[in-house]
Amino acid sequence: MSATLASLLREAAGGDAESRAAAEWLLLYLLGKSRSWLYAHLSDTGEPALVGDFLAAWARVRAGEPLPYVIGEAEFWGRRFLVDRRVLIPRPDSEALLTLALECVGEDLPGTVVDAGTGSGALAVSLALERPQSFVLACDRSADALAVASANARRLGAAVAFWQGDWLAALASESVDGVMSNPPYLAPDDVHLPELRSGGEPESALVAAEGGLADLARIAEQARRVLRPGGWLAMEHGHTQGEATRRMLTQLGYEDVATRQDMAGRDRVVVGRRV
Repeated sequence: MSATLASLLREAAGGDAESRAAAEWLLLYLLGKSRSWLYAHLSDTGEPALVGDFLAAWARVRAGEPLPYVIGEAEFWGRRFLVDRRVLIPRPDSEALLTLALECVGEDLPGTVVDAGTGSGALAVSLALERPQSFVLACDRSADALAVASANARRLGAAVAFWQGDWLAALASESVDGVMSNPPYLAPDDVHLPELRSGGEPESALVAAEGGLADLARIAEQARRVLRPGGWLAMEHGHTQGEATRRMLTQLGYEDVATRQDMAGRDRVVVGRRV
């Protein structure tokens, strides 16, 4: 079977911009080339093996499997992270959390930062690479998730320590300078859950009790104990949970409580400092 690269993309996308972007990403992954190379070679005929691999992988995408699981990689903060069904797929919305964490750490101040519920390790690895003067500890309840996260740290050359446990429960009091977390925050009846379930993402990393706020509250309570005075807590939450998370942190005694927005301008991250 032979086809030009342009015809492969055209037939896969069918004129849909989102499908076109996904098809290009898949083809670039299989080719091992840059987007500029692809655009300069759209009239090239793909090798039969390439065409077969593309069509087989695209069929999985059309059947509802997320593209990052199909190719085993997801992009975050300009880097490619290994992902599979053991972890959530990193999303651009979470870059708002990383941006805030980088601001809190600063470029010159050393310190200890914990990524609670690290999953693929995208946040912890990115922070460690951007702020090498900091000691970054990534924890997760899932041994499977930690295996993926540690593989990403090795692959990208990040100095991250890993620990398996229940959020921050085992950390010593006043032992860290900052905590960041992207915990489960979807309510059990969230309208997005059926699509996420069908894509195979782990539900334990998606859903929390109490309308999606239970894990956010638990982390905020534990962080208050483990943070040093003046230490910061930053957590990602759902776009409708900004007011509730600000109230939660204020009631727990945090100061300078504020909300940051994601790229779409929606409430996405809450931050506060321990007195």
